[in-house]
Amino acid sequence: MIHSLDGGNHLVNYSGRPGELINSISRGGLNKLLLEKAEATGKVQVFFDTECISASLDSGTIELKNTQTGTHFSDTGDVIFGTDGAGSAIRNAMLEQSARFRFDFSIKYQTTGYKELEIPANADGTFRLGKNALHIWPRSGFMMIALPNLDGSFTVTLFLPLEGDNSFEKLKTEEEIRNFFTQNFPSAYDQMPDLMADFHANPTSSLGTVKCYPWQINGKFLLLGDAAHAVVPFYGQGMNASFEDVTELDKLITTYGGNWKEILPAFQEQRKVNADAIADLAVENEIEMRAATADPVFLLKRKIELTLEQKYPDYFSKYSMVTFREDLPYSYAMQKGRAQDRVLMDYAATLTDFGSFDEAVALELVRKIEM
Repeated sequence: MIHSLDGGNHLVNYSGRPGELINSISRGGLNKLLLEKAEATGKVQVFFDTECISASLDSGTIELKNTQTGTHFSDTGDVIFGTDGAGSAIRNAMLEQSARFRFDFSIKYQTTGYKELEIPANADGTFRLGKNALHIWPRSGFMMIALPNLDGSFTVTLFLPLEGDNSFEKLKTEEEIRNFFTQNFPSAYDQMPDLMADFHANPTSSLGTVKCYPWQINGKFLLLGDAAHAVVPFYGQGMNASFEDVTELDKLITTYGGNWKEILPAFQEQRKVNADAIADLAVENEIEMRAATADPVFLLKRKIELTLEQKYPDYFSKYSMVTFREDLPYSYAMQKGRAQDRVLMDYAATLTDFGSFDEAVALELVRKIEM
């Protein structure tokens, strides 16, 4: 649901096919489910309040710390998976010996930061906005989004430059915050009774993309998930990309019969290109969400895509390929999707309105793309 500055709004579908939709899922609920499933196998021992603080890549050991007692201890295993997030201690150990392992690492921060806010439920528990949509307030250079929760509330995220004219550094006093929201998000401001308390209580955080290589060392250590490829959240695929890591790793374990020195190099070669692709797509999608969704040509192009998806089983937009086609790698979806975007944007720019859209012409343009 796109909310314009004048108070109007219109719905833009994610897909032209029935049943293709995205779900807003509780992170806490999912974590609980995964822990319960892991423990139910009887083969997993879970240590809470414990963090990895360093690793010896030669001896194959890791140093751990109990965050409640401060006690340090070490552990080892046949293989050690570094799934310790964007600030990974395992990755930092690789970085400390970057010359030895030819370890490349980069973290590219966005000029945009973010802050989480809330639109609470009504007193009777009902939703203040339409519950079956991701709500976007696109503005020039910044935006706000809202995702529905089961309790009738919305988790709101303000994406705003950290510095500059319209930026977090300019929002310090209640008057500055109130003026900014009433001028830029008036329809949302009216639904945010706790805005001031939320704004001051919740931190302003940075956004960044992590890329590195190699992901594995000596068939002993392997980076997975955000430790290997943290992405910005604008495609909603960060967690899914990590689940894909596990799925592909599982296939390779079967293929190579548990030989880690073959599994780990094969895994990084297979996944690196796709992790880089979704990282780049996520950065691009921020521009689409905050700028393109307010562009009439883009919205016309999106209507054309949805029409083609409704009528032709072999056509998928870039968004659909990334989000709904689990059989297509991210790298393929990126390359083909970008090519389709270019030709359909050029075509949409020649039209006066959707009524002048020629289905056959648009279909021929996308079918001529070779991959």
